[in-house]
Amino acid sequence: MTPAGLMASVTPTRIPEVADARRMQQDRLTRIRGLMRAQGVDALVLLGNTNVVYATGAIWPLADSGRANFEQPVAVVLADDESPHLFSPVREDDRLRTELPLDHLHGPVYLDFDEGVEAFSTRLGGLVGSGAVIAMDEWTHALRREHSVLFVGGTPVDGGPMISRAKAVKTPDELALMRQGLRITERAISDVQAQLAPGVRQTDLTATFLRTIFESGADANILDPIWQVMPARIADGPWTTTGDLACPLSSTERQLVEGDVIWVDTGISFGGFHSDFGRTWVVGRDPDAAQRAQFERWRSIMDAVLDVTRAGATAADLTGAAIEAAGGVKPWMPHFYLGHGLGIDSAEMPYVGSDIGEAFDASLVLADGMVLVLEPIVWEDGAAGYRSEEVLLITEDGWEPMTDYPYDPF
Repeated sequence: MTPAGLMASVTPTRIPEVADARRMQQDRLTRIRGLMRAQGVDALVLLGNTNVVYATGAIWPLADSGRANFEQPVAVVLADDESPHLFSPVREDDRLRTELPLDHLHGPVYLDFDEGVEAFSTRLGGLVGSGAVIAMDEWTHALRREHSVLFVGGTPVDGGPMISRAKAVKTPDELALMRQGLRITERAISDVQAQLAPGVRQTDLTATFLRTIFESGADANILDPIWQVMPARIADGPWTTTGDLACPLSSTERQLVEGDVIWVDTGISFGGFHSDFGRTWVVGRDPDAAQRAQFERWRSIMDAVLDVTRAGATAADLTGAAIEAAGGVKPWMPHFYLGHGLGIDSAEMPYVGSDIGEAFDASLVLADGMVLVLEPIVWEDGAAGYRSEEVLLITEDGWEPMTDYPYDPF
């Protein structure tokens, strides 16, 4: 690791400068249908917005990580059809960017209502035959109540793990789009950091960030920029309900003052892919000796984790290395994790050190092509702590950085 960023542990993977969207979508569907065939699934029904984005290639204004309202899009992937079906509230002549055949584009369905479930059962029945094995990624309350109408043949298979597994390993074209989104993010962060000074408001920094990302072609701001002024001590508050350090907190019109320690966290969407960025800044002056010591400790923890990071390693290998380097304590907040995946979602599989538990970490194996965000934290009461995030591509024999933003002022 150098002050300018991470140095790859392997020869860099060839990632195209420009993504081929059609090839990318074909690769995705091939992967999904392969998993469906392996589990004997004839139709996969997707309600999660980003799952729908992944399966259909469509990008629309409301494609957040959850379901913003009852007009959520729904996708149906058939094992024997090259193109998925999309049921969307966004008209084809709006910002719905997709190359799906017109006969695979349908009007909205309202699966939060009993009537909507009944109507969708008719549409789904026209796509799949009787006795078909159906999988779903998530449920609405109406689907729970009326599932006997929609699924005459019995309860559907859980499709959540199937689509998560498909999304976890990235294709070269997906990596190309992700790298573009990360570059846009860091271009905006550079503009913000140049503006950082006593007297500047948090919202001023947000305005600069938003202007730059949208001028650079971002689809959306996924995570409202966090420029959190950290307390020197946990006792200074605020806290979570369990008494832990509260982070992240929303930005306000608070004016920054010299010496403020800022934890930065934000992300955008570009081409349907999310970015992630995290650093620690000090306002108006250089870090003091205690703050520099925190950074050096953070760097030693990150180096220990990177030493064991490669395809075939388990999440437990990474958490074990982090805890050992941190002197036997977990160097991450209890309500977060040591690391998480990145792609169509801001946080997706693989999760490393989450509250799912140690058994899960021991069972999760990293694979070539996964993208992992590592975000250890060092906290020393009296010095406000240090936190940074690094986005890595997992390879067969190691990892390579997806970004190269410096750690200034450290």
